[in-house]
Amino acid sequence: MSSEQGIVVAVLGLALVMFVWDRFRYDIVALLALLAMAVAGIVPGDRLFAGFGHPAVITVAAVLVISKGLVNAGVVDAIARLLGKVGSRPTLQVLTLTGVVAVCSGFINNVGALALLMPVAVWMSRQAGRSPSLLLMPLAFGSLLGGTMTLIGTPPNIIIASYRPGATPFGVFDFMPVGGVITLAGVAFIALLGWRLTPRRADGQSADPLFSVGDYLTELRVPAGSDFVGETLHQLLTRVRKDADVVVLGLVRQGKRYMAPSTYRVLQEDDILLVQADTDSLQVLLDKTGLELSGREEEQQAGADLDEDDVRLAEVVITSSSPLIGHSANRLRLRERHGLNVVAVARQGYRLKSRIGNLQFHAGDILLVQGSDDALAESLDVLGCLPLAERGLRLGSPRRTLLATGIFAASIVVIASGWLAAPTALVAGALVMVMAGLLSTAEAYRAIDWSIIVLLGAMIPVGQSLEMTGAAALIADSLMVVGEGLPPATVLALVMVLTMLLSNVVNNAAAVIVVAPIALSLAGGFGLAADAVLMAVAIGASCAFLTPIGHQSNALVMEPGGYRFGDYWRLGLPLSLLVVLIATPMIVLVWG
Repeated sequence: MSSEQGIVVAVLGLALVMFVWDRFRYDIVALLALLAMAVAGIVPGDRLFAGFGHPAVITVAAVLVISKGLVNAGVVDAIARLLGKVGSRPTLQVLTLTGVVAVCSGFINNVGALALLMPVAVWMSRQAGRSPSLLLMPLAFGSLLGGTMTLIGTPPNIIIASYRPGATPFGVFDFMPVGGVITLAGVAFIALLGWRLTPRRADGQSADPLFSVGDYLTELRVPAGSDFVGETLHQLLTRVRKDADVVVLGLVRQGKRYMAPSTYRVLQEDDILLVQADTDSLQVLLDKTGLELSGREEEQQAGADLDEDDVRLAEVVITSSSPLIGHSANRLRLRERHGLNVVAVARQGYRLKSRIGNLQFHAGDILLVQGSDDALAESLDVLGCLPLAERGLRLGSPRRTLLATGIFAASIVVIASGWLAAPTALVAGALVMVMAGLLSTAEAYRAIDWSIIVLLGAMIPVGQSLEMTGAAALIADSLMVVGEGLPPATVLALVMVLTMLLSNVVNNAAAVIVVAPIALSLAGGFGLAADAVLMAVAIGASCAFLTPIGHQSNALVMEPGGYRFGDYWRLGLPLSLLVVLIATPMIVLVWG
């Protein structure tokens, strides 16, 4: 082993350890690996950031923007609307949800498809009086299966296409013969048997509301002569913020209600404030402000008023990329900046009793928030939160739905016909969607998962160095000694399994970049078709069913489903074995 090969192997090995350790985000780890290669002189300075202009990176960004345009136009909502008619039988619900999310994931970002259908799954579970855990894990796994069907279904497929030897990368539907078959088989297995392997909460627990707001509501009156007459609501709350946890949900003035009032509204004599606070916080508020109990017996009525006019309550889940993580509502000033009241927080299936204003948010926390329809729609997108409880689907107009579908279909036809390469056609499609008003420029930029872009841009030169220095061939030679005499199909299965195991502990895009050069060297040594080996890597990278950290879809359903880390393998292990058993002969049949 040369010194350059040793450095490349050491850097990649350390990067994989840091990916698994998860102390730093994967995009930070990727940048550290890239800089280490630059300092060691492996990657020349003029090629250091060439990965950010790689066709795979551009394609991933364009797909994310197009996915957002399709969502805004109501394309997926129109499909999800039909799901409420499937009845309450669990097998039928699982089959329909998993099948729909798989089809959607083949053409839009699989995390985006899951996010759109997750509220429907929770709503269906509650309507049937069952735990959401019955539907959410099958839904997440269905989104992963569906991503294997097309070039644009998942980033690993886009990356693998760029590794194909020769001038022609894989086409949009080249993945369909193998991905389509394992998707059909996987959905059938999950619907007929797999859902029975998902964990359950205690019977009846899911039928009860996670949040009960009315128990904490009180009406307070601003008395004549109060120090806060003529002061703002913000000044009143500042007085008690350090010692009490209080949320003002509404204000009644001269018989007129103002829900989610601005914190800069000036208080007047005899104003009635509808506040949420526990007993201790309420006493602090009364002592420090001189407010009085209103004396009106309208607590139940007040609770009903929370959803009046254009102000409503919504349950949302914090995604793994949310800027809320590690911060509190007070620190972020969510009410002042975004017009949102955080009414309650649940974690691991239980409502937290800690003071909400100072509570640090975690990924997967479920929040009960209050705000206007406009504030919720815009702010939740910015804050990286997804609506959880079904409150009625908002459908785009038929014209917008047809327009978005037409633009997307035109991009696919252009790619499939060979007129334009995938990056060019998809960037054009994304640009047309923005120009057509299906999404704003700001929404387009927000739709791009920049952590994935940084990961790909940084890791592509690192992966290329694995091949250029001969380190990939060296590792492949070592593996060939172990696998000497094995049938070609067995070698393909082992490549798939090793990639699958790696993608369960590191980001699947990173797994592809690391494994693909080694797999191509193995193909040469064993006399296998390069296309067949690359397909095995693509399938293995996309089917990370064993852990919640293997894919964002798995992590997204963990908290709403009440899953623990060890719950995933119960359904994930037999599903993984099924994928390997079906995909291996299909790859041999289709790709030689």
